[in-house]
Amino acid sequence: MSPAFVPFFSFNSNLSPIRSKQEPIGRAASMEGAAQTLVTSAAQLLSGEYQLLRGVGGEVAELRDDMATMNALLHMQSEADEGAVDHFSREWMNQLRELAYDSEDCVDLYRLRIKSRPNDGLRAWLRRLLETLMPRRRLAGEISELRARAAAISERHARYGVNRDALRRSPSLSAPPVLADALRRPADGPGRHQVVGMEEQVESLVNKLLKPPLDGERHLKVFSIVGFGGLGKTTLAMEVCRRLEAEFPYQAMVSVSQAFEPSRDLRTLLKDVLQQIVMRKTKKEGIMEEEAVRSNDEETTIKEYLKDKRFLIVIDDVWTIRAWERIIQALLPAENVHDSRIIVTTRIAAVAKACSTASVRGDYIHDMKPLEDKDSKKLFLSRVFGSMDDSSCPKELQVPMNDILKKCGGLPLAIVSIASVLAGYTSPGSHDKWETIYKSIGYQMKNNPSLEGMRQIIILSYNHLPHELKACVMYLSIFPEDYEINKDRLVCRWIAEGLVLEKRGLTLVDVAESYLDELVSRNMVIPRSGFDGKVESCRVHDMLLEVMVSTSLECNFVSLLGGQYAGMSYNRIRRLSIQGGDDRRDQDAERSKKKKKDGGSIEGIDVEHVRSLSMFKLQKHELLSQLGKFTLLRVLDLEDCEEGVTDKHMVYICRLYLLRFLNLSGTNVSNVPPEIGNLEHLQTFDVNRTFLQRLPETVTKLEKLERQGFSNRGDWEAMWTLPRGLSKMKALREVGLALLGNNVEVAEEVGKLEHLETLTIYINSGEIPHTGPEAQVLKTFAGSLSNACSLRHLNIGDLGYTQILKFLHHLKPLLLLRYLRIAGEVGESLPTWIGSLTHLVEFTMSWAKFHGDQPFDILCKAPNLKSITMEPYCYIGDKLVARKRHNFPSLISLHLNSLDNTTNVYEFEEGSMPKLEAFKFGFSDREKRIVGIDNLTSLKEVHVRGKSNDVLLSALDQLKGENRRRLKSNQPQLQIVVKYE
Repeated sequence: MSPAFVPFFSFNSNLSPIRSKQEPIGRAASMEGAAQTLVTSAAQLLSGEYQLLRGVGGEVAELRDDMATMNALLHMQSEADEGAVDHFSREWMNQLRELAYDSEDCVDLYRLRIKSRPNDGLRAWLRRLLETLMPRRRLAGEISELRARAAAISERHARYGVNRDALRRSPSLSAPPVLADALRRPADGPGRHQVVGMEEQVESLVNKLLKPPLDGERHLKVFSIVGFGGLGKTTLAMEVCRRLEAEFPYQAMVSVSQAFEPSRDLRTLLKDVLQQIVMRKTKKEGIMEEEAVRSNDEETTIKEYLKDKRFLIVIDDVWTIRAWERIIQALLPAENVHDSRIIVTTRIAAVAKACSTASVRGDYIHDMKPLEDKDSKKLFLSRVFGSMDDSSCPKELQVPMNDILKKCGGLPLAIVSIASVLAGYTSPGSHDKWETIYKSIGYQMKNNPSLEGMRQIIILSYNHLPHELKACVMYLSIFPEDYEINKDRLVCRWIAEGLVLEKRGLTLVDVAESYLDELVSRNMVIPRSGFDGKVESCRVHDMLLEVMVSTSLECNFVSLLGGQYAGMSYNRIRRLSIQGGDDRRDQDAERSKKKKKDGGSIEGIDVEHVRSLSMFKLQKHELLSQLGKFTLLRVLDLEDCEEGVTDKHMVYICRLYLLRFLNLSGTNVSNVPPEIGNLEHLQTFDVNRTFLQRLPETVTKLEKLERQGFSNRGDWEAMWTLPRGLSKMKALREVGLALLGNNVEVAEEVGKLEHLETLTIYINSGEIPHTGPEAQVLKTFAGSLSNACSLRHLNIGDLGYTQILKFLHHLKPLLLLRYLRIAGEVGESLPTWIGSLTHLVEFTMSWAKFHGDQPFDILCKAPNLKSITMEPYCYIGDKLVARKRHNFPSLISLHLNSLDNTTNVYEFEEGSMPKLEAFKFGFSDREKRIVGIDNLTSLKEVHVRGKSNDVLLSALDQLKGENRRRLKSNQPQLQIVVKYE
């Protein structure tokens, strides 16, 4: 390691182990990500041919070692006490961060300008070696300058070092106790103890706690309340305790906190419980008496005391399973038959499950819900104006109030905190002040003392993350407010940016998906999951996004432009997100002249160091004409920028040699030039919903490509014809929308894609023989599909109207398949192997032209099938019947989408679909009847789609009649949703 970095170790010795990590740590997380990416990149560059480039390889090795040291320091910095990150340290970290980024740029330029290409022959290699003599010498000089900067930064730290201990302050381990009191109704009287907007949740939890145990159940039960910080978990627990004072005379509430360490803090916690329960005060003849218990063994004392008591203990803010296990071991008596209860509050779903392991149906786990709009408004009005009446808010403040409430997203703490700021601005003429606070909530949270508590609560969740997840969370600030982020898009972007660490035995995608699952478990993102329980997309709560944006901007992790960020300026941009147009015009000719003069910038923006460019639904932006200047770009995401991206931009895009992620979905691109094959680092290439008719054969040169998305939004029959050489693309995991032509070689190459997980493919039945000895393509393709042992999603169809898909009967079972869609005729029945798929959760079919019991006879055998969608002409009989023998074990959703005008009766026999919860059907002008809907005992919702006519009204009358029957039988009402066409 370079001697220049020895002083860094002296700085590291001043850092303390993790205790309570506060907001400055975000900088360390982002810098650590930059350093870690560089370490990986440099290590790759030092293998093979690069060692032959004298004068550079050795410098890169030194730079790698230096950055590895930085990465270790930044990792430890992210786990340090808040007091270790004073203003001096922050500035030092900023310098270190920029050094890490510049070093990574240097390594990328090495790849771009000096590295030989994979297909270069000996002559080309020698020519390139001669051509790059001067660039290599210049690069060696740049690396030496970087290492000199590193030495200077280190020496500067040593020169101006100060006593770190003198600057530390005691961190707060818990959130300010403002929420519980703030949520209570302000008025005196009978309703003074009610909690605003949480009455239903309180009632639900009270009923669960009072429910007697069933035969075989333990008498003592543990209930968990789980949800994001600020949702009111503690408030809910406190109100439940108040309601149950009579039923549970022995109560206690203790807080664990993020920094809980059993060996240090357990005894204090037990003493607190003893103080509240064992030494509780009792009232006799107007005199308060207190029981006195003296013991040096709190654990034994409390167990002995609680064994014959009916108690209710709240353990608030549990962060780890380890902490819970030690607490419950010390707290619980060996026997308690008095139906005692424990309530745990936590932000982490995994902790909740560990605490309430006895819950088979999830009855012991309460997921906190945000306040509904009407309750959010009541809480806000009560805090700002002292009344819940709508008329208490002046008309001029109604619009900004609604905007603020929308941003709060039903988060009680956010509502209370912002209301406390606005309470001083209720007089006429306060509109502008309210608008200013709404537009600057992120800044206000950092600088307004009234909002500091809310920021602390959000930061606690962030700081408790494993270090590798912190940069991934900050990365979410790239996306606009309320944006639905597709899971695959996010995961692939994380990987392309180098934010995902390698783990033995797992792919980078597996690791990245585990990151997302962890964020869901910690309630830091709001997921939308499919029938298989897998996350399909996610959203970020507005308040968390505000904090992440503030942190990301401060540490130069992300730069935002457009919309509310219009006019912001940045020194050097690494990740650029443009979230709306800027309607401002140049104020003078000098600014316009500067824009034209500066070849590397637009409106003063230096784009040469940008590694990620994202635009969201922009139609036009002048940066697009400068794409060729984004030399170091790795991620280019232009999804839904329709008219803004055209074929002329593809010329520039194909020169972005370092590109790893390219998303042109929803743009007007109609041609991809052959030069796309030069992007040898490309991992994701998404051209869904474009105007492309084909892809050039040079895409087979993209040997690192993992995801290839293709579809034409104007012509569904336009597909990517699978080319010869497909097997060279060995990294492919996802292919769609593809067309198999009459080529045996290509059909065979599909089977060589060992990592293929998702395949959307149609077969050109007009070109491929499907009977007799000439049907070799189908036989070969059937063998390829049978060997696709990693396949999880298969969408296969016939481009014509034949029975070419009958070959599916000859496939071996695709054992890992989770989703299957078939579009076309497969013969008299479904392939029998479909019923043996234990992982299959979702099935869709169209144009099968089944009749009788054919579809359900096979599908009912799939043990975990949860969703069936039958699209047009899947069934052509006049009556579709779910028989008692079918008895679908897991089915919860059935969608019959305009099967055929001849089908007019849907019948459900008793026991046919015992778990069905959602039934959707549509029709045109032909009357349809539902027979046996009362046999669907688990049905919760019915969706009807069709024209507004007598036929639809008749169907609605039948459903209303079923609701009347349920009402008389004291059964839950059906939710009926109608969509008129």
